[in-house]
Amino acid sequence: MLTDKPEVGEDNWQEAGTAWSHAGVDWALRFEPYARDAIEELFSQFRIGPDVDLLDVACGAGYALGIAERRGARTAGIDASAELIELAQRRTSQTELIVGSMFALPWPDASFDVVTSFNGIWGGCDNALREAHRVLRDGGRIGFTFWGRGAMLDLRDYFIVLGTTAPGGADEMRGLAAIGAPGAAEEMLSGAGFELDGSGSTKAILEMVDDDEAWRCLRSPGLVVPSLRAVGEGELRRRVMAAIASFRAPDGSYRLVNELVHVLGVKRG
Repeated sequence: MLTDKPEVGEDNWQEAGTAWSHAGVDWALRFEPYARDAIEELFSQFRIGPDVDLLDVACGAGYALGIAERRGARTAGIDASAELIELAQRRTSQTELIVGSMFALPWPDASFDVVTSFNGIWGGCDNALREAHRVLRDGGRIGFTFWGRGAMLDLRDYFIVLGTTAPGGADEMRGLAAIGAPGAAEEMLSGAGFELDGSGSTKAILEMVDDDEAWRCLRSPGLVVPSLRAVGEGELRRRVMAAIASFRAPDGSYRLVNELVHVLGVKRG
């Protein structure tokens, strides 16, 4: 069920939606499955199944929502990208899908049992957590993921390339990554009214068969668009491929292993 209902929220959510629409199919097929282990971990902890109302915030092309539907949950998703929402429609059959802002969720208070977000909530997204708190029922739970800061982050140099090629990119990357500082995500949850309910991590693995597949995968996130505009396709590809060169196997394939951290919260009446 596809609903086009943009909401008033943070000023740049529509711009972000345009950026994340630039290579939607590549994102959906080549990058988005990186979160599979985290999705399964959180859905198991939250016992996602029949009689559970779940909202996935910044749902992208619906990879997590498709899994939740297959578990029998009643599902809804919101994303700023119209193209990704259209792709999510292909992956789901009963999910309510809305193009809009996570900072102004278009659902009434106490609509859901569970809210998730897989790498959609970052530093500076405190208002998105407050909105998630509002639409959760008493006793409802939230879980969201973000890249870890430890040694297991094979995408580190890739992110550095994006931060050094886009105008203002370094400051933006630092702001987004601030959620990974010790205690930062937990403080955001507490500030939004949640009681902390645990944390952990999973592996997120990207596997690409050759250079062309690796580039199509790594150029697909919306974060890449400012760098593409600033230095052009050819130069950005050269820098990105140099950043991941150490992970190239003798047969030309790539395997990048990363840590996804998750934090959990509960809404108490």
